[in-house]
Amino acid sequence: MLFGGPGFALILVAMLFASFAQIKIRSAYQKYSMMRVLSGRTGADVAKDILRRGGLDGVEVEPIQGVLSDHYDPRARKVRLSSEVFNGSSVAALGIAAHETGHALQHHEQYFPLALRSSILPVASFGSNLAFPLFFAGLFFNNPLFMDVGIFLFAGAVLFQIVTLPVEFNASQRAVALLHTGGYVTREEEGPVRDMLRAAGYTYLAATAVSLAHFLRLVLLRGSRRR
Repeated sequence: MLFGGPGFALILVAMLFASFAQIKIRSAYQKYSMMRVLSGRTGADVAKDILRRGGLDGVEVEPIQGVLSDHYDPRARKVRLSSEVFNGSSVAALGIAAHETGHALQHHEQYFPLALRSSILPVASFGSNLAFPLFFAGLFFNNPLFMDVGIFLFAGAVLFQIVTLPVEFNASQRAVALLHTGGYVTREEEGPVRDMLRAAGYTYLAATAVSLAHFLRLVLLRGSRRR
C-alpha cells in the first residue's frame, strides 16, 4: 500500500506540482540574482532599515549559510539571510530580505495567522513525525484506532500548511509595499520583485497540495478497510 492504492495518483500530481514549484523558484532566483537594483542597497541594508523604520530595534539581522535558507526566527527575534541575500544588491536579494522582514513586522503586530501558525507548530511537528508510522501500523495489523489517530495527527500538519499560506502571501505583499515606500527599488524594478515573490508563492502552494494529497490518501485507505 506504500505505492499504488487509493489516492496514490493524487500524491503523484502533487509531487509533480512541487517539482514545478522548485524549478520555478530556482529559475526566478537565478534570473533576478543577476539583476542589480539601481539603489545599490544590499539585502542586509534594506532589512535593517525597514526594521528601524518600523521601530523594531530589538530584532537583529544576521547572515547564515545555504541558498534560499532565509527565514525569520520569532523566538530569537532574528532575521536570518543567506550570504547572497545579506550581501547582495539584486532584485532577488531585496525581495527576499523584505519578505523575511515582513514576518518580523507580522510578529511585532501580532498578526493572527502568524500567531496561530506558531501555536500549531509543536503539534504539527509531532503529528507529522508520528502520523504515518502509526497509520500504516494500524493498516498492517488491521487496527482501526491506530489508523484514526494517525489521520487525526496528520490533520494538524495539514492545518499548519494551510495557515502558512496567508502568512507567506501577506509577507510578500508587505515586501513589495515596503520596498516601494522606502525607495529601495524603482517602479521598473517592482515588477521583477513581484515576479520573484510570486515564484516563491508556488512553493507554499505546493507544500499545501502535497500535505492535502497525503491526508486524502490516508482517509481513502481508511475507508477501503471499512468494506
